[in-house]
Amino acid sequence: MSDRPDVLVLRRGTHGMPVTDLRDELRERLPDHDVRAATTPREERDLIAEVPIAVGMGIDEELLSHAENLDLFACAYAGTGHLPMSSLEEAGVAVTNAAGVHGPNIAEQVIGSILAFSRRFFEGRERQANHEWRHYQVGEFMGSTVTVVGLGAIGEAIVSRLEGFGVSTIGVRYTPEKGGPTDEVIGFESDDLHGALARTDVLVLACPLTDTTRGLIGEEEVVTLPEDALLVNIARGPVVETDALVSALRRNKLRGAALDVTDPEPLPEEHPLWDFGNVQITPHNAGHTPRYYERLADIVAENVERLDGGEDELRNRVV
Repeated sequence: MSDRPDVLVLRRGTHGMPVTDLRDELRERLPDHDVRAATTPREERDLIAEVPIAVGMGIDEELLSHAENLDLFACAYAGTGHLPMSSLEEAGVAVTNAAGVHGPNIAEQVIGSILAFSRRFFEGRERQANHEWRHYQVGEFMGSTVTVVGLGAIGEAIVSRLEGFGVSTIGVRYTPEKGGPTDEVIGFESDDLHGALARTDVLVLACPLTDTTRGLIGEEEVVTLPEDALLVNIARGPVVETDALVSALRRNKLRGAALDVTDPEPLPEEHPLWDFGNVQITPHNAGHTPRYYERLADIVAENVERLDGGEDELRNRVV
């Protein structure tokens, strides 16, 4: 083994998993490469000085200033808004992201949430806790219209898992002319969006937070949804105007909401969203999966092999 690795895993892990696990996954896929994981700030600064490929949750300006020979930074997140993108571009460093890593697990969370509300599992659990054997009314998901806002890797994974449920699907994306896996595809124009919301039984938010999507679902949009509609947000909290959501829930203008993200986040202990019986709150953990590093390593290893072969086209390249 040389003094310097050719693939460096930076020291910050994700979802409570040690970076040595990612190092081991990469070593398994890249047996001809020297893959190491930095464990201290000093080791990180020292090793990145000559390494051509780095993998991590993020890289700041200070660490980048030491990366004199870096060709590729493989971001371990799907989002790259926290990275110094202009500096990376100026330094000639290609950047890839982890798009697709979260697809299966987040899609499972969405489907599970929809079924929980349709079949009213919460009611069943409450009656079980009370040792109460008494029937209650449930719904049926088949025949519903599901609108998915965002048709990236996560949105597509959600739509794929909706197949077989006998539902109609509408996709919302920036470039509707590209089409998509849904029965219909529309853009973010208010008339088109409101027309879709008016016939939506389940609204799934799976989009990034941008100037366009911030506050996308406000008072007008909530009122446009049918009163028995379900809102599922696995995007970012500010995509929904929280006050409008709370108001709609108080006035029984929604069947309920499944929220993996909130605004503010974390949700304060005294916030009214905690106390609605028709609101499911999870602490932004839809993206958690024990297979995170496996899927990330597949992407990174593929790109390392492409670089070895002299290819310029990289999977998930954003810069």
